[in-house]
Amino acid sequence: MSNVIVIGGGAAGLMAGITAARQGAKVIVLERMREPGKKMMITGKGRCNITNSCDIKEFIPNIPGNGKFLFSALQQFTNEDLLRFFREQGLETVAERGGRVFPANGKAKDVIAALVSALEKAGGRLITNAQATGLVVKPGQVIGVRYRNVENDGRKEGQEYRSVTKGKVKLGAERTLDAEAVIVCTGGASYPGTGSDGNFVPVLENLGIAMEPLLPALVPLQPEEGFTEELEGLSLKNVEASVLADGKTVAKEFGELQFIRGGIAGPVCLTMSRKVARLQHFNHPDLELSLDLKPALPEDKLDARILRDSQEFSKASLKEIVRKLIPQPLVGPVLDAAYLDGNKPVSQITKNDRQELIRALKHFTIPLTGTRPVAEGIVTAGGVSLKEIDPKTMKAKRISGLYFAGEAMDVDGYTGGFNLQAAFSSGYVAGLNAAKQVLG
Repeated sequence: MSNVIVIGGGAAGLMAGITAARQGAKVIVLERMREPGKKMMITGKGRCNITNSCDIKEFIPNIPGNGKFLFSALQQFTNEDLLRFFREQGLETVAERGGRVFPANGKAKDVIAALVSALEKAGGRLITNAQATGLVVKPGQVIGVRYRNVENDGRKEGQEYRSVTKGKVKLGAERTLDAEAVIVCTGGASYPGTGSDGNFVPVLENLGIAMEPLLPALVPLQPEEGFTEELEGLSLKNVEASVLADGKTVAKEFGELQFIRGGIAGPVCLTMSRKVARLQHFNHPDLELSLDLKPALPEDKLDARILRDSQEFSKASLKEIVRKLIPQPLVGPVLDAAYLDGNKPVSQITKNDRQELIRALKHFTIPLTGTRPVAEGIVTAGGVSLKEIDPKTMKAKRISGLYFAGEAMDVDGYTGGFNLQAAFSSGYVAGLNAAKQVLG
């Protein structure tokens, strides 16, 4: 019998398995995909943004989704501890803009290889193509995991990673592994092609584990149909973006955004998306995105600028004057928002026309239906309710031997390495305490 079974071979699961095995526990990590760490392969644009080099105290403000819950875990296993771990595995790292830390060679696969190697050296086993289907629980205690083998592109069912399994297992047959402790690291529901699709949520709910709805975070905002098609491909820098709910500002960010097919992306929108998703799910207010396209110019100075350009180019049309202020694709939409004719000679523009134009430039408003689907989110908000978990040990409060780590919990952060550090830290703490429990 294995002492500890980890469900999920991502960042949290591999670190949990490594830590538990290093304490002397017998560990099996079950991963439903053919290879572990699929989601790590796409972080940091394929380079794997391992962590952030900022002071560990700065992590909590950068984890708006219940970051305070991770205070103990981040102190127990810091970003410095994580980088020391990778150096010991022979993986060099480099810090770049914004403190983002990557493998020095830019290869995400080497991060995963280092984790797998560390697990194997510690005596842990990683079994891929093995999807957990349930937990075996007796009153108040977990005693095993049910799983089935997953068909794939030629790899044998249930084949152990980089090894050969003995005998053959009937495809799809459910099996049971006994365990003294189980660590759930099944991720959220974003990028389901990487193996995290929320499939384990019903299993936990059936055990009475309270769950928060799985919602997208770090995901493009979704405008009402027909409002941004002509802007697709446009990128804006140095804009102030605000989300309005029933006319009230609920979020505001400054920076870059991009209009993409079916959505509005970029750092400012991704940062505000968690708030939008929750409003969409729980409150259903009228949502709008308001853009200040000229944030550096107060309204009086913007008015003076328009007047000066109008006098200097007195024979120009209004749309030619507006083009001097904003990118061409925005000229038509802004004039429409101001109810102005772009072909009107600038010499005929009234003070009221200027005021309407200034309003449209400073408050260019796009109705929102919410966000893009959770499957498109970089991370998932929601998951196991933190009321169920002891933050110092990652242990379930009501079921002995059950632990949680990573994105399976209701914790999510901004881009920049904060989510992976949260996964590694919580995985470390879960693995440490699961081993302590089973080994006495």
